[in-house]
Amino acid sequence: MITVHLSWQEPGGISDNSPCWEGHVPTSLCKSAGTADLCLDNAGREPLKLPPLVRTQIELTQTLPKMVSSNEYGSHTWDLLLTVDHQHEDVEKEIPLQVTGDLHVGGLMLKLVEKIKIAQDWSDYAFWWEQKKCWLLRTHWTLDKCGVQADAKLIFTTQHKMLRLRLPNMKTVRLKVSFSSMVFKAVSDICKMLNIRRPEELSLLKQSEGTLKKKKKKDKNSKEPATEDILNLCNSPVSSGLPANPGLYSKTMTPIYDPVSGSPASSTKTWFSDGSTAEQSCSILALSQSPCSPEMLAEMYQPRTLADKAKLNAGWLDSSRSLMEQDVQEEDQLLLRFKYYTFFDLNPKYDAVRINQIYEQARWAILLEEIDCTEEEMLIFAALQYHVSKLSLSSETQDSTCESEVDEVEAALSNLEVTLEGGNKSSILEDITDIPKLADNLKLVRPKKLALKAIKTYWFVFRDTSISYFKNKESAQGEPVDKLNLKGCEVVPDVNVAAKKFGIKLLIPVADGMNEVYLRCDNEDQYARWMAACVLASKGRTMADSSYQPEVQKILSFLQMKNWTMCSQAASEPENVDMKPECFVSPRYTKKFKSKQLTARILEAHQNVSQMSLVEAKLRFIQAWQSLPEFGLSYYVVRFKGSKKDDVLGVSYNRLIRIDMATGDPITTWRFSNMKQWNVNWEIRQVAIEFDQNVSIAFTCLSADCKIIHEYIGGYIFLSTRSKDHNETLDEELFHKLTGGQE
Repeated sequence: MITVHLSWQEPGGISDNSPCWEGHVPTSLCKSAGTADLCLDNAGREPLKLPPLVRTQIELTQTLPKMVSSNEYGSHTWDLLLTVDHQHEDVEKEIPLQVTGDLHVGGLMLKLVEKIKIAQDWSDYAFWWEQKKCWLLRTHWTLDKCGVQADAKLIFTTQHKMLRLRLPNMKTVRLKVSFSSMVFKAVSDICKMLNIRRPEELSLLKQSEGTLKKKKKKDKNSKEPATEDILNLCNSPVSSGLPANPGLYSKTMTPIYDPVSGSPASSTKTWFSDGSTAEQSCSILALSQSPCSPEMLAEMYQPRTLADKAKLNAGWLDSSRSLMEQDVQEEDQLLLRFKYYTFFDLNPKYDAVRINQIYEQARWAILLEEIDCTEEEMLIFAALQYHVSKLSLSSETQDSTCESEVDEVEAALSNLEVTLEGGNKSSILEDITDIPKLADNLKLVRPKKLALKAIKTYWFVFRDTSISYFKNKESAQGEPVDKLNLKGCEVVPDVNVAAKKFGIKLLIPVADGMNEVYLRCDNEDQYARWMAACVLASKGRTMADSSYQPEVQKILSFLQMKNWTMCSQAASEPENVDMKPECFVSPRYTKKFKSKQLTARILEAHQNVSQMSLVEAKLRFIQAWQSLPEFGLSYYVVRFKGSKKDDVLGVSYNRLIRIDMATGDPITTWRFSNMKQWNVNWEIRQVAIEFDQNVSIAFTCLSADCKIIHEYIGGYIFLSTRSKDHNETLDEELFHKLTGGQE
């Protein structure tokens, strides 16, 4: 590099006092290290070769490059106005700084803190870029790389802020949450604070305006107290930015909770004695709330149609973006809910809070009619709620201790020994060689036109994932009358125990929609075996699967709860029992029955569940909820490509269902197991999915952002990869690959 001292020619000739310029030019541009026939014109353009008479002599000296003062060369700095979010009234909040484009974000923080001159902990502070709605968290990036210019509005604010969360049990907690982390990570931290395992099943929901209208109208004449009972957790370890006590969250050999009552186990009560916050949260969040009043229930939003139900799922936050990026402000209220209905590894010893919150979410879904159920099922749910309410208020439950102390290490070693030995070898060999099969006389009901039904008895044979039926048992060796492939079908129970009606409704996908078939069984045992086989077959599994027998037992236990008989003691009890039956059933049934009638029927159903423990009753309630046909379906209003009318799309843990919005009937079902790929066209907000056998669909979402459906599909696929053999560390990278997308 050559240092150049240059004087340039004025229009009237060369002046000794003309301005000078000092700079650097590459050596390759010069003829020699002495003088050069180069000149700059007065406009400052590139060097020109001049005639000898008007040439300007340029003295060139080959030296090292030297620093030039800003006064001689021109300033690279520019003013940046920064806003500091602090609580000191005597200090300015808007502070100007002179910066350069090559200054990194960390250096900008340092300059700002030095200028503020306030002695405090600034470690939680970061820059929030207001116009672009993003955090500048990469402190090694320069301002040029971030794209920050003089007009940028940067706010220096805390990353952890106070947030109000309404839990599934309608209890509101106030705690500090990271507003700069992705929502997926923020929910994980919240669950550690609340002692809820499997945080990947939950997410944050912003209530849509449509679900608040009814409540706002009622608030004018409401006599509710102005202040809400809020559990303040702002001093908990995670809320303060510290790691949580691992004993509260990690799965250890020692149980955290009593599996009968759900209260903290005696051996772990010392874990909760560190501070009142942890003790409060574990004692309150693991217990169900007292039943709400009928007036409060009437004020809450109750969806009447599928379009109304779609509004409930419109406000899910994007798990791949932070709270601030989604316009969530400090002290806002969000809902913490179970978003994915795959409750993995529920264990009463570790999951008292989780079980109670799932129970509460299921309870409110039943009471607000977010999911449909029959009158018989509603009475079962009411009886279980009444039982849980009684036990929760009972002093015996609160003061109960384990009758027998079990050595947990011994039990764990015993289980490990059984696992390593492989259990009963003969039964395993039998399962491998035996081909499971069901064969029975069943009634087949085929709906006909003009509301007529054809009912006829056939000999049915269930093998693998299909049902074949014959005219009689003797003709079973020949060709069947018909063969029904149940893989991918919808299985709906059609049961009335009191009327001895045990039916199975099958909706089998065909080219132009769904084919309806009804099977009628003779008794409970037959129904349980065939129903369990149909449920597994719809998922592509056979009766050889290890979950077949547990499924049969679950169905039988549910039928047993429905099969109650009114004893004389229960008949005389309603008048002596202090019960408000309207608190345990949806408003539709309070209009249908008188209070005394409801009380009698709930007590009648209570006879079959009265001996259950508190945790067992909650688990039975969850199981009964899971057995409902609409369980786990999240609804969205969509427009399919090529269609001229709107439909409803139901998203479940293993399938997508296209539903007619007017009638509520399913049109087509697509299983995730048959899905090859899916993608989103972010420009037109269209989701496209390809399945096996050259089946492809595309739709736009009308009731919510298409990103929500995209995240639902990816999230359920992510949850299907979980295994008990793996540790509890979440693969966040895989989750974001499946759900993030590229907008």
